[in-house]
Amino acid sequence: LIEHISDEKQREQILKILWKYGKLFDISEPSKIDITLKNAIDTGTHRPIHTPPYRKSNKDQETLNKETDKLLKNGIIEHSTSPWSSPVVLVKKKDGTTRFCVDYRRLNQITTKDAFPLPRIDDIYDQLTKATHFTKFDFKSGYFQVPLDKADRPKTAFSTRDGHFQFKV
Repeated sequence: LIEHISDEKQREQILKILWKYGKLFDISEPSKIDITLKNAIDTGTHRPIHTPPYRKSNKDQETLNKETDKLLKNGIIEHSTSPWSSPVVLVKKKDGTTRFCVDYRRLNQITTKDAFPLPRIDDIYDQLTKATHFTKFDFKSGYFQVPLDKADRPKTAFSTRDGHFQFKV
């Protein structure tokens, strides 16, 4: 983690910080941000969209069951009675593991887009010209950090052979 830092004094300072705030870097369990801001999904007065689940092989179904069990255990999803439903897609990653995804394309088509402007990347680079130290935050499972508005949770519903679920975050 700090092998690339050649200055011994800087290495010691960073090591102290890592030990002091080690819990912040623990990715063994998911974490949530405790904030009042909630993600909202504005679909206006559109009727609920329901897309049936995609067909899965027995092996994929086992993977899906493990993922939904893990998401339930970690408080990321909950059981649902929502009229909304989007299909689950299991995507193979380069390392051979599987990424759990929900195909929200139909939901996205009816969602009012947020017009808040994103900063231009070249402007950000211009502001960093005199910086000497850089860092980055890469939130593990970043979308699972910010809670969803309770009224919009039903819109995130998905179905499997074993149940109907919706996201809480």
